[in-house]
Amino acid sequence: MAVRTTPSKARVSLDRSIERMRKQLAEFAPFLGKGKQTRSLEEFDLETERLIEDLLGQASNLLHAYEYAELGEAAGLVNMTDEAPEGTGMDSQRQSLLQRGRVLESCVSELEARRSAEPMKAKIAQTLIGPQIAEHMSTEVRSVSHDASLRKAGQLMQQWKLGSLLVTNSQSYVGVITDSVLAREVVANGLDPATTAVKTCMRTPVVAIEGARPIIDAVRIMKEQATRHLAVTQDGQIIGVISVSNILRYYSGVA
Repeated sequence: MAVRTTPSKARVSLDRSIERMRKQLAEFAPFLGKGKQTRSLEEFDLETERLIEDLLGQASNLLHAYEYAELGEAAGLVNMTDEAPEGTGMDSQRQSLLQRGRVLESCVSELEARRSAEPMKAKIAQTLIGPQIAEHMSTEVRSVSHDASLRKAGQLMQQWKLGSLLVTNSQSYVGVITDSVLAREVVANGLDPATTAVKTCMRTPVVAIEGARPIIDAVRIMKEQATRHLAVTQDGQIIGVISVSNILRYYSGVA
């Protein structure tokens, strides 16, 4: 007796899910000034969270990303000091709205990718969703010696307008020093920045992510590791750095 399969039912379900998410994205347009609003933003957010949870699951990174977008600040990504996009020229409310829209677009893209990948599930272990990290990282890899003073590290961050530096020894990258850690350690512990070496305050090991991974994976790792900066690798070599600022620029639609 032949075994009956139902691939068409799964396809119909995904088609319906995509249709629902596209409708939600269309209903978001009035909040960006493209039409008349028929409900409050709070009501729309609550409905959107329920929809994402229903279609993509309660553990979906995109559900978390939408919640972060509602906050409209880096503190929503990780429980650390706020780090807003630099030079955006937009108020925080506008940024938050644009971030919501980008997350909804990513939800549609993920559902479409699932539909496309469905016939190849047995062959594909994992599907990359959305833009790759390497497309939005900072390609300049700036570093400081582990023996350098904290003052030197602070001067380099100011010179290069960065929030973090990779720390090197004579052979490789051994850690990361950030502006927030620098300030916290110096002020809270009364360290002398002129005589205290970077290695006493750096974070080890370097938290890294492959450049080919989607941006949403960087959001997840930043939250799990409580960090605002990740080294980006390719074939085991560091090729750049992605920060909360880079991610918020993407979700705000700022180049």
